[in-house]
Amino acid sequence: MASHLCPYVSLPGTAREALAFYRSVLGGEVSTSTFAEFGGAEGADPDGVMHGQLDTPSGFTLMVSDAMPGMSSASGGNIALCLSGDDLEQLRGFFDGLAEGGKVTTPLEVQVWGDQYGALTDRFGVDWMVNASTRG
Repeated sequence: MASHLCPYVSLPGTAREALAFYRSVLGGEVSTSTFAEFGGAEGADPDGVMHGQLDTPSGFTLMVSDAMPGMSSASGGNIALCLSGDDLEQLRGFFDGLAEGGKVTTPLEVQVWGDQYGALTDRFGVDWMVNASTRG
């Protein structure tokens, strides 16, 4: 099996809601495990998501969990999740869906390098970039 990179987002008690939202935008299947299923963690909500995973039809894997007490959670920072490809219609749909309830920082439009690119922060505070290549 080849190695691959899977973004892992830690949220302040909203992992289940975030996974449902991301599934509504990106499609795919969600699986979750709670803290209680693994014996709990000191100070963590037993029904909280210890590990959640979304596997999409496009081949994306996104992992999400509820932050344990004392752990940091998504708040912008120096990381952004980037969706890129050459299917503008699909990527525009992802961009528009992720922007619902969030804040667009760069509209999805043609940029100086020729691609359509946009950036946003979603309703959970996660930064996203979307780049649709126009070069063949």
